[in-house]
Amino acid sequence: MEKYIQIITNSFTGYFNYLVNEISNPSWTNYFYWLIGLSVLVWMLEIVIPWRKDQKLFRKGFWLDTFYILFNFFLFSLVGYNALSNVAVELFNDFLGLFGITNIVAIEVQDFPVWAQLLIMFVIADFIQWNVHRQLHKQPWLWEFHKVHHSVKEMGFAAQFRFHFMETIIYKSVQYIPLAMIGFGIQEFFVVHMFAVFIGHLNHANVGWNYGVFGYLLNNPKMHIWHHAKALPEDRPYGMNFGLSLSIWDYLFGTAYIPKEGKSIELGFEGDEEFPEDFKNQMAFPFRKSKVKNRFNNNKKSIYNENKTI
Repeated sequence: MEKYIQIITNSFTGYFNYLVNEISNPSWTNYFYWLIGLSVLVWMLEIVIPWRKDQKLFRKGFWLDTFYILFNFFLFSLVGYNALSNVAVELFNDFLGLFGITNIVAIEVQDFPVWAQLLIMFVIADFIQWNVHRQLHKQPWLWEFHKVHHSVKEMGFAAQFRFHFMETIIYKSVQYIPLAMIGFGIQEFFVVHMFAVFIGHLNHANVGWNYGVFGYLLNNPKMHIWHHAKALPEDRPYGMNFGLSLSIWDYLFGTAYIPKEGKSIELGFEGDEEFPEDFKNQMAFPFRKSKVKNRFNNNKKSIYNENKTI
C-alpha cells in the first residue's frame, strides 16, 4: 500500500512540475505550445474561409469549449487522472508478476524506422478509438457521458475537446493493453498525438472541405458534421461517421453517411433542450441521470412486486 501512496504523491508533484516546465520552456516537443499553435492556426482558417458565413466568430459555446481544451488536455491529469493511471499500470504489472510475467510486449518494433513506428501506432490507436466511439453511441450508459460532446450546437475547432472526463478513462483503458503489447520505444509519440489533434480540430472547424479522394481515408469537416446531426436516419439509430482521424473504417464497415452537404443541418441530440450549458453541470449530468434511472427502475420493480402480491 505504501508503494501505491508514493506513486500517487509522485504523480501529483511530477505532473505539476511537468506542466510548469511545459509552459516555461517552449520546445519542439512541447505539448502546450503545439496545442495553442494548432488551435490558433485552425481558428484563423475559420476566420479567413468560414463555411457557415453567418456563424459568429465567438460562436455559441466558444468559451466553454476553450476551457474544455485546457481541462481535458492538461488539468484533468493534474487533478487526478495521472495518479490513478500510474497506480492502475503498477497494479496491472503486479498482477502479471503473480504469473511470472514481466511484460506483455508481443511485437518488437524498435528496429523499425521511426516513421513506420509512428504510422503503426497511429493506425492501431485510431482503429481502437473508432470501435470505442461506436460503443459510446450504442451503449446507453456510455451515451450519457458522450452527450456532453454532442451538446455542441454550433461547430467550431474547439468543440473537439468538449467531452466528459470519463471518455478519457474509457479510451485510455481500452487502448492500454493492445498498445502495451507493441514495444514502440520512441520518445516522439507527441507527433502522433498532435497530428490527431490537428485533424480533430479541422473536423470540428467551421471550414467546408472533404479532401477529395483522400476523404475516403481521412475524416473531414463535411463528413464529421453529419456525425453531429440531431436528426438521425431510421436505419442508423445510433449514428454514423464514427471515425476520429481516419474515415476509412466507416467506409470499410458500412457506417459512412454523407447524403448531401450538411452545412446548415441542426446539431445536437433529441432532448438536448434540457441539457445543461455549463461545465459543472455537464460533468455531473451522467451521474445524476444514472440516479434518476435507478430510482425509476426501482419504482418499476416495486410496482411489479406489489401487483404480483395482489
